[in-house]
Amino acid sequence: MAVYTDITEDDLSAFLEAYDVGQLTSYKGIAEGVENSNFLLHTTKGAYILTLYEKRVNAGDLPFFLGLMHHLADRGLSCPLPLPRADGELLGELSGRPAAVISFLEGMWLRKPEAKHCREVGKALAEMHLAGQGFDLKRPNALSVGGWRPLWVNSEARADEVQTGLKDEISAELAHLENHWPKTLPDGVIHADLFPDNVFFLGDQLSGLIDFYFACNDYLAYDVAVCLNSWCFEKNGSYNITKGMALLSGYESVRKLTAGEVEALPLLCRGSALRFFLTRLYDWLMTPAGALVVKKDPLEYLTKIRFHRAIVSSAEYGLRIEGASA
Repeated sequence: MAVYTDITEDDLSAFLEAYDVGQLTSYKGIAEGVENSNFLLHTTKGAYILTLYEKRVNAGDLPFFLGLMHHLADRGLSCPLPLPRADGELLGELSGRPAAVISFLEGMWLRKPEAKHCREVGKALAEMHLAGQGFDLKRPNALSVGGWRPLWVNSEARADEVQTGLKDEISAELAHLENHWPKTLPDGVIHADLFPDNVFFLGDQLSGLIDFYFACNDYLAYDVAVCLNSWCFEKNGSYNITKGMALLSGYESVRKLTAGEVEALPLLCRGSALRFFLTRLYDWLMTPAGALVVKKDPLEYLTKIRFHRAIVSSAEYGLRIEGASA
């Protein structure tokens, strides 16, 4: 469920008077996403997305998110664009929440992506990394290695309720990653959450990237690791090397991974898997019964952590090692 704040037609119509979008004809909530309240609007000038930013989103981060979308779009990346108000601002307020009107992106996300789609995702991710160069605002990744222990502290005592032995296993995993996390890799703006539901396709053609509300500055190869975890595993937990090879070759067709990134990729994949395991575990344990939130199974990412732990070389992900540059 992704409508946490309700809105009335009168309030919405008054809110839209500050935008050059015509008259409201209809609106409905969008029941996907977890962070914000989203609505599909239809007006006399077209279709738009209305986003109300909920309390879990730091209002101080909104200029980064909205400015980044403009920066990327100006450099040719297909992504939604925040519309300016009559006063030039990108943010207004509706129902007590910061709110923005976003351009509508045609397409739909794929429930069963194939290798050809993974290649397009890898290519688009690299294009985003290059397009992000020169963006002046900075936002640290609060959900990188420095943010994992606070998450774990809040769940550690109850971890064995989910699976016996989980407390000891994750404690050891976290300590290993903290002690071995890379110190110097190419960095820049990353999406940090490029799951299949954040990539739109028209047929087999990628039409754009959406949902930049976890975007931040971090290692570029960490973003690749997030995508390997979210696009290249099957529902039974097995890694699909054909998809992995496609995603990585698509990425490297635009931006070559450095030798350091190639070496660090297994560790980055472990870290990415732990990040999503920990946020899922926290929600699994802490979300009250009956809440209108779909809890995601953390054990899906425990399986991925264990897979990555056994990886010896990035070639096992389908990466052509000889393609790396120094």
